Amino acid sequence: MYRRVSILLRKHFVSVLILCASIVIPFSSVKAAADPAKGKALFQTNCASCHNVHKRLTGPALAGVEDRWPDKKLLHQWIHNSPAVLASGDKYANDLFNEYNKTQMTTFPQLSDGDIEDILAYVSVEAKNTGASTASTNPAAPAAEGEKGSDNSLLFGIITLVLAVVALILMQINSNLNKLAGDKEGVPTPDPVPFYKNKAYLALVILVLFMVGGYFTINGAVGLGRQKDYMPVQPIFYSHKVHAGINQINCLYCHAGAEKSKYAMIPSENICMNCHKAINSYSGPELVTAEGKRIDGTAEIAKLYDYVGWDAKAGKYTKPGKPIEWTKIHNLPDHVYFNHSQHVVAGQQQCQTCHGAITEMDEVHQFADLSMGWCINCHRTTKVQFADNNYYSIFEKLHQDIKDKKIDSVTVEMVGGTECQKCHY
Repeated sequence: MYRRVSILLRKHFVSVLILCASIVIPFSSVKAAADPAKGKALFQTNCASCHNVHKRLTGPALAGVEDRWPDKKLLHQWIHNSPAVLASGDKYANDLFNEYNKTQMTTFPQLSDGDIEDILAYVSVEAKNTGASTASTNPAAPAAEGEKGSDNSLLFGIITLVLAVVALILMQINSNLNKLAGDKEGVPTPDPVPFYKNKAYLALVILVLFMVGGYFTINGAVGLGRQKDYMPVQPIFYSHKVHAGINQINCLYCHAGAEKSKYAMIPSENICMNCHKAINSYSGPELVTAEGKRIDGTAEIAKLYDYVGWDAKAGKYTKPGKPIEWTKIHNLPDHVYFNHSQHVVAGQQQCQTCHGAITEMDEVHQFADLSMGWCINCHRTTKVQFADNNYYSIFEKLHQDIKDKKIDSVTVEMVGGTECQKCHY
């Protein structure tokens, strides 16, 4: 009997595993669904400099974008290569192009259809979110959205572990049944080798541990020195959302060096006092930290007065000032050269490209990891202002290629933007 059971078990062992695997397949289809959490990261990296979900910026507000386009496939084509869609003569695309003063949309050939679906899923979720601005300023928001999203990695890990345990149990049962059948029929059967002494099992465990350990070691090493989502507590609660967002103060008013220098500059206290000599109380929207603590805006203005030695009642400086010790958020390695003016003036880049939705942040955090790969990917896809720009007049071949319609635009990479010496010299 044992021999029959053993034979049946061996015969149907693969079938059992296939049956177990078939349980996973329905769950795995969930993973293929669009992921709003991943879409948010992609949106902030690629779209936030020109688009907002709820309001018009350089481009249109994206809420309801899927309903406005007659065909989703065409929308994908537009995101991948908008000039090609315009050239096809599509009416909606050309009307949109003309409505926004013929501003050319950046092409994103590097985005897969799955990436675009993730972005659209994020836009759809965010369009329904009445508290969108609060969520976007909180660095913890991606984790919260991840819970709503469809990342079932933990579920798949548990199922994989269960299947592995089931496979090991079935193998052990098969071995024991073989021994029992052999003993009953008088055929000597060696005792099964315990799992912890089985060389094949030990080699498999060591290999798995090596791969898992290597994965985490490499990821940890790659992430050394990166400070994505870094958000230190500052000596004064300064809200970019209030100043640059609600009150529309130009970034260059405070960070004048951004278009003239390598450094954007932290503004001196007298820049703050240009306004706050007159504005000594706060009456705007409620200020809340990332931890949910309410902030008294008027008390924060009083901190500024204490630093600069200003007496609001007397209307004059009554004591020596002292510097505000702001904590720097965005840091690059010493061997990396970055020039703000080159990107802002020559590259015509918006602050949001690197700093995210800065006009919606109460507390500033590092939006991008600012890694070499992140910068190179940007240089590969970002177009330069090539026409009517004497700075690029020496690139005669590229000018001729544009005239011959071999290319329709020039990226930073095409003018040497991914060469080592551009950032390391």
